[in-house]
Amino acid sequence: MKVFFTFLVALGFMASSAGAADVVTQEEMVSGFWSYFEGMNALTLVFVSLLVFAIAYRFYGVFIANKVLRLDANRVTPAVKYADGHDYVATNKNVLFGHHFAAIAAAGPLVGPVLAAQFGYLPGALWILIGCVLGGAVHDMVVLFASVRHKAQSLATITEREVGPFTGTVAGFAVLFILILTLAGLSLACVSAMHNAPWSLFIVAITMPIAILMGLIMRFRRNSVGLASLIGIGLLLIGIISGHSLMQQDVLGWMFDWDRTTVSLAIPAYGFVASVLPIWFLLVPRDYLSTYLKIGTILMLALGIVFVRPDLMMHTFTPFIYGGGPVINGPVLPFIFITIACGAISGFHAIIGTGTTPKMIGNEREILFVGYGAMLTEGFVAIMALIAACTMMPGDYFAINSSPEAYAALIQAHPNFNVVDLPFFEEHIGIDLHGRTGGAVSLAVGMAHIFRNIPYMDHLMAYWYNFAVMFEAVFILTAIDAGTRVGRFFLQEMLGKVHPKFAEKEWMPGVVITSAIFTFLWGYLVYTGNISSIWPLFGLSNQLLATCALIVCTTMLLRLDRKKYALAVSIPGLFMVVVTFWAGYLQVFTQYIPNKQYLLAVLGSTVMVLMVFVLYGSFKKWYELMRIKTTVKDAYGEEVRQLAVE
Repeated sequence: MKVFFTFLVALGFMASSAGAADVVTQEEMVSGFWSYFEGMNALTLVFVSLLVFAIAYRFYGVFIANKVLRLDANRVTPAVKYADGHDYVATNKNVLFGHHFAAIAAAGPLVGPVLAAQFGYLPGALWILIGCVLGGAVHDMVVLFASVRHKAQSLATITEREVGPFTGTVAGFAVLFILILTLAGLSLACVSAMHNAPWSLFIVAITMPIAILMGLIMRFRRNSVGLASLIGIGLLLIGIISGHSLMQQDVLGWMFDWDRTTVSLAIPAYGFVASVLPIWFLLVPRDYLSTYLKIGTILMLALGIVFVRPDLMMHTFTPFIYGGGPVINGPVLPFIFITIACGAISGFHAIIGTGTTPKMIGNEREILFVGYGAMLTEGFVAIMALIAACTMMPGDYFAINSSPEAYAALIQAHPNFNVVDLPFFEEHIGIDLHGRTGGAVSLAVGMAHIFRNIPYMDHLMAYWYNFAVMFEAVFILTAIDAGTRVGRFFLQEMLGKVHPKFAEKEWMPGVVITSAIFTFLWGYLVYTGNISSIWPLFGLSNQLLATCALIVCTTMLLRLDRKKYALAVSIPGLFMVVVTFWAGYLQVFTQYIPNKQYLLAVLGSTVMVLMVFVLYGSFKKWYELMRIKTTVKDAYGEEVRQLAVE
């Protein structure tokens, strides 16, 4: 209730601060309450977001930790009990926060809010704030808790133990299918950002040897996290500052000027290597190092907004809330819920939360900081991405994110969406920005636009644009390496039921074989596919996975005899069931089938059918658990409705 009350106060503050800039006519503004939000200053939204997230962590996050999950510092975690120096490694909570945040924060919190800006800035802002606090952060924390209590096993294994073998098997295939599509979509977004961008590729490449150096220092020198951080940050800053001038030289510029095909091969190769090497050697230190870059850039953007105080030029609502938009072909309800996934609530986080992270939690109480805290941080990233896109003039935004044909039709229907500043951007950046769909380019332009308004920075717009592209690529790659490793875990578990040796995490032939198979599956889609054929399924499949995780974790809480407190998890889970299947139905029957995109229709329908089986098994288990009137004590002396293998 405290969080909800604070959120209402924050909305009131937003309303009282709005109306600073008259960016549209009165006829275009939404009547009534929402009109107060038109032309709001971006600084107000930054302040409100920080306020909501801080209070949410202090009150609602602590409530989830103490009342719903009852985190116990005395329980031995899998990282300690099964420590092997390879996958199960108890890790400093600050380093683990960096790894977890870097792994979950991929393209979603950057691209999703930018695409959702088509509906206006307010729908995206409200969904990020409400969804992150009450849905996404709870989802991440509960999933991580469930995995830690189940020997750091996957979501499929948790489903098998909490719901039933058949449901667990179906969930395993669904998760594997969704993960392949997710990694392919993320990789294609990365290919689009990095090909023929030597400076950005150079910066991304040098994070790898720097991370290895940091990993060696932290591994073989006690209490050296601070030293490794200083060395890593220092080397990264040197690389960022010197990279632009180095790329102007013929030798280095040619070395990193990779075409689309080369990048499409290099990304899966990196994913394979990162999934095979010990987790402390490359993946964790690289994610930790990337976190400095990610959070540092977001803080720079926040400070730029504080200094520049730009207005949100995008309307509160656009005419496309009812559908027919040039960026997203669907109405704001329910498509806002699948367009903005990461940043509000994301099923991909369940894969990380039952993959690498639970194998590194040294103390169960740290789940609050790592799970809830990292998701709130990602929510703030999503807010900043939304702001960066919405500070552009609406016509410039639509010209970048729409195909030439769609933009021409848009101008005919809405002449007020003509370009304003886009010719200036193109002149100073040096490339044609029209029709560069997908969100990444418009985000980079929006960030560069804010930075160039700082005194003495106006001549550095090309520098800021390329820096933003590199920043986006780092976000994506850190999710690809962790996701590939988790995919390897899934395959090892599934093949281990046929050949027990594969279930042995230290058996290197199994590690290499499963890593190669999984990398090939998503790498083939990257090499042969394109962003328009893969990305549309990402939002649907991602949110279906989040729905699955919330429903399964509710089952676990009911088994633990936490009926009343399980509502904190079941309510967002049931909400996601409704809106996701609603969006999926519209996507398949109003977009894919009418446009003869039958493959996409089959894939989307397959994911939904698999989830129906999972939901049916879970709801049936809920009914069985609710009929149990007596409790028994588990191995730790806690009263539960039913015992389960943990």
